[in-house]
Amino acid sequence: MNILAVGAHFDDIELGCCGTLMNHVLQGDRVTILVVTNSSYKNPNGEEIRNRKTAYREGLKATRIIGADLRCLNYDTFKVYFDEKLTSEITRYIEELDIDVLYCPWIYDLHRDHQLTAKSVLMAGRHIKRFLMYRCNYYDTERPFRGNLYSDISAVIDRKTEVIKAHKSELERVRYKWLDFFLKQNENDGQKIGVKYAECFEVVRYLL
Repeated sequence: MNILAVGAHFDDIELGCCGTLMNHVLQGDRVTILVVTNSSYKNPNGEEIRNRKTAYREGLKATRIIGADLRCLNYDTFKVYFDEKLTSEITRYIEELDIDVLYCPWIYDLHRDHQLTAKSVLMAGRHIKRFLMYRCNYYDTERPFRGNLYSDISAVIDRKTEVIKAHKSELERVRYKWLDFFLKQNENDGQKIGVKYAECFEVVRYLL
């Protein structure tokens, strides 16, 4: 099968669903990661926190550990819009790669880049028969994440840790709390289905 995972930033996919993507690779599926922004940004004082070269280098390292192909659209961070340009670019990848399974950020995520990326993927992927949304933030929103499909990632959890650690600049910025949170989240989700670690998804549609 051909798998496409779309993220707004380098590290979104890694946090939300890279264990599942590694399982796809182990099963012989072709996995492509598409990142919408260059993931560079500055703080409110205009000081650069993460530059695009560092973000790309870390993202490429993570993608190679996963065993996937990396594609980038290079939008500026916080400059993602729900428009025909972005939707068409995502559609082009879906069609060229003949995608069977599609992953995108949860559409109710608090981060606007995540929300608007998800809206564009929902439009572009409206004909995809297996379509799942992952969560890559832990902030409360107006609607709770209603995960209802689980993926056992127990066999690849050590590699998921390695993948997330590839984003050294971002982890240092947040004092590694993202790594701690998502590993605990994966452990909690695993307990719900009787395995050690799992990733949880909200289903858009899924053909059995």
